[in-house]
Amino acid sequence: MCGKNKTKVTEFHLLGFCNLNNFRILFFIVLLVIYTVIVVGNLLIILLVSFIDHLQIPMFYFLKHLAVADLLLTTTVVPFMLDIILKEGAVISVIVCLFQLFCFGIFVTIPCSLLAVMSYDRYLAICNPLHYTFLMNPKRCVQLIFVSWSSVVIVVSIEMVSISQFEFCGLNTIDHFVCDLHPIVELSSSDTSVFIMEDFIFSIIIVLCPFAFIIMTYIYIFIIIVNISSSTGRKKVFSTCSSHLTTVCTYYGTLITVYIIPSDNSHSDVNLYLSLLYFVVTPFMNPIIYSLKNPEIKRAMKKVVKRTRIIMRGQ
Repeated sequence: MCGKNKTKVTEFHLLGFCNLNNFRILFFIVLLVIYTVIVVGNLLIILLVSFIDHLQIPMFYFLKHLAVADLLLTTTVVPFMLDIILKEGAVISVIVCLFQLFCFGIFVTIPCSLLAVMSYDRYLAICNPLHYTFLMNPKRCVQLIFVSWSSVVIVVSIEMVSISQFEFCGLNTIDHFVCDLHPIVELSSSDTSVFIMEDFIFSIIIVLCPFAFIIMTYIYIFIIIVNISSSTGRKKVFSTCSSHLTTVCTYYGTLITVYIIPSDNSHSDVNLYLSLLYFVVTPFMNPIIYSLKNPEIKRAMKKVVKRTRIIMRGQ
């Protein structure tokens, strides 16, 4: 219960980007363009993998789910962020705020599991190619995706049950453009020590353990690549996992920058813009990485463009 001198908080005031001044409209337009590219790029990957025959393989099946996660993450955050930029802040109810936290909590962490599954796929393809078709069959792919999504949803749901029991009294200002976890915990007037330990343990399980698994699989992959005698063979094998490795570096690089490196409260604006790396830059980069570096995706895109031109000429 809130004390006599404090009222129970029913809504939060998100400050957003307070110091944009004359750059507000320009910043809005840039984010809108980036969001449009994210939506179009990830939708294109989803559609290509779903309907182009030669992309009906495990690696691209996992890539499709990664694109779904990126699309849902940005759709959860960016439209709300654009509204905050135009209105120079926003008021959001506690319930809606927690729901947004629940949604992007899932979509932010699911890439950890998906990237680990993709690294396992590359490990089997390179280190155990004779048994790859048997080990990575369609049923196994569905099982891996189900475990990835369900485990993250369960973990985030457990954390949200704990957060829903927090009390918020007095202060209701969040210096952010989204209902992020750390500001919510800081605003709570409840004892959050148990939750912080719970969040630390879950972070190890759903973030660091997949990262350790990815590192382990790539150690084995690099050993195989180094032992290939010809340089052409090494390049060919490495090219099959270069896009995934680039995505892993981009994803975990932004994760470390935003959440693991200690933030300085005296530079809240810097921390705010760094958060854009996670919510905007990574989902923006993934379609570009896979469209530019993956020959199969490029071949599928050329095929679609060719079909479109034939249809247009026929009309």
